[in-house]
Amino acid sequence: MRTLPTLLIDFDSTLVSFETLEALAEIALAGHPDAEGRRVDIARLTNEAMEGRLDFHEALIRRLELIEADRSHVQAVADRAVTGLAPSVARNLEALRRHADQVWIVSAGFKDVIAPVAEAMGLDPSHILANDLIYDAEGRVSGADSDNPLAWEDGKLSAVQALGLAGPVVMIGDGWGDWRVREAGLADRFWAFTEVVARPRVVDRADGVAASLDEILHAEGFAGRFSYPRGRMKVLLLENVHPKAAERLRAEGYQVETAKGALSEAELIERIAGVHVLGIRSKTVVTPNVLEAADRLLAIGAFCIGTNQVDLAAAADRGVAVFNAPYSNTRSVVELVLGLTIALTRRVADKSAALHAGRWDKSADGSHELRGRTLGIVGYGAIGAQLSVLAEALGMKVVFFDLDEKLALGNAQRLRSLDALLAQADVVTLHVDGRAENAALIGREQLGRMKPGAILLNLSRGHVVDVEALAEALASGHLGGAAVDVFPEEPITNSSGFLSSLQGLPNVILTPHIGGSTEEAQEAIAEFAAERLLGFVNRGDTTFAVNLPNVRLAEVSGAHRLLHIHRNQPGVLAAINRALAEGGLNILGQHLKTDERTGYVIVDVEGDYDRGALDGLKAVDGALKFRVLY
Repeated sequence: MRTLPTLLIDFDSTLVSFETLEALAEIALAGHPDAEGRRVDIARLTNEAMEGRLDFHEALIRRLELIEADRSHVQAVADRAVTGLAPSVARNLEALRRHADQVWIVSAGFKDVIAPVAEAMGLDPSHILANDLIYDAEGRVSGADSDNPLAWEDGKLSAVQALGLAGPVVMIGDGWGDWRVREAGLADRFWAFTEVVARPRVVDRADGVAASLDEILHAEGFAGRFSYPRGRMKVLLLENVHPKAAERLRAEGYQVETAKGALSEAELIERIAGVHVLGIRSKTVVTPNVLEAADRLLAIGAFCIGTNQVDLAAAADRGVAVFNAPYSNTRSVVELVLGLTIALTRRVADKSAALHAGRWDKSADGSHELRGRTLGIVGYGAIGAQLSVLAEALGMKVVFFDLDEKLALGNAQRLRSLDALLAQADVVTLHVDGRAENAALIGREQLGRMKPGAILLNLSRGHVVDVEALAEALASGHLGGAAVDVFPEEPITNSSGFLSSLQGLPNVILTPHIGGSTEEAQEAIAEFAAERLLGFVNRGDTTFAVNLPNVRLAEVSGAHRLLHIHRNQPGVLAAINRALAEGGLNILGQHLKTDERTGYVIVDVEGDYDRGALDGLKAVDGALKFRVLY
């Protein structure tokens, strides 16, 4: 069995996400006339000392003189330290407590500040090696105990040497003094910890570089908060997904890579190896070939409403969960539909184009109010239903058609056929999904059944409307106008060209798939989809997954969670339970959910078991994906 090393951990910018003296200055210098200048000097002295360019004792004394702190200021920083832990440290507190006998805090900071954090880590006070502040009779900080070796240059070397540690020793920190412990032979390895700050001179000399404690604990053989370090898990976000998504995923410790545009199948196959989470919008197509090349893929996030760009069945067959954001851009789409409807019924686009060309056309011919006109909504989902309410508020009569039973909101009237809707509506707007059955839903025949002069809007999917037939209906004058936001073939990038038979036609507004493209919607989509991805990767929660059974799960606590995605076939559950029994695993909780294609079993077990017992679960006939979380 592997011998676990002794961990020597720095405090400032390692265990906590700040530098103690800078935090102390922020508090003590509040209201001081030269506060900003002094803070700049303190930060400069800190960096010079941390990078080994200034004698540490000199830097310490000069900073304390600039700060002019008292005991209350020190206590305020100590209070902040407990809530200001580095994120990966905070989530690994329990792991640190389990191994408290093997953990020491070695810092040039101050015991008064460090003590509360050491207590939270379960450390004995003797495991704190740090400076002692000296206070005068009025409680003002007058200096640091000069008899403490940590107050001097290379003080960490003297302090660690005095411990006389046996066995492997690992130093973890961000500063030059931490590296010097390794250089002096007092530690077997030095990890440059970069979650808070990365100092190039220190990083270049480190045996390992880690942006999270998860990575270090895993590499050194400790059972950390998670079964696999998040820093090793790669997230690839394409198509200019809103930065909030990357921000949220990075905050959880994941390695995130972003790209501006969509990728072709060949490009995605080349990039997908090693990726655990893929984020796309509407243009990147995830085919079975892509999924075959995705050797580590756990989940796909579609940062949009539609998921027809993903082969959902192929993803399910590989145990890959697919999530979207079905409601986050609803308001944005609805507002655009209403705006386009008003613009078309008032022929605003044509009037504007004429004026740009120097023609003054103040005629009211063909212009109408919305009040009293009939809006026909095809697809009464989240968008259709909200549109219904707002359109009624503008005085429109609303009728709708949907294949599923839907509750009519307000005075909206449900019609039993598409033909009935087309015959009644002055404005027809489409809000259906991208399933294959909806291809050419509105073709030449359906367009012919619309009222003369009626208006058509498509902000759903490009293949839903026969564009050539629509162009004919507009050119002939049968339809009075159209707004189209989605097309059967769309450019992959903004720099690509665009051609359509709808271009140049009167009272036609063409927009480049911007129905949900508002800053508010994109931010909401990023937050929602990112949370769904995190829920699945972190705890196995499949709520809102579009291709796997939906199971809502709480965080794993005090147990190991086994996730087993399998084909829905006879005998699988019995085989899983048999493998659990034969492996001697004590079950604390169990969930099962199936759909017509896939089964999903979640089992929480006590963590004290032979890891070889998991082999039987992985070998169950029909198993697609197996993971362990803790």
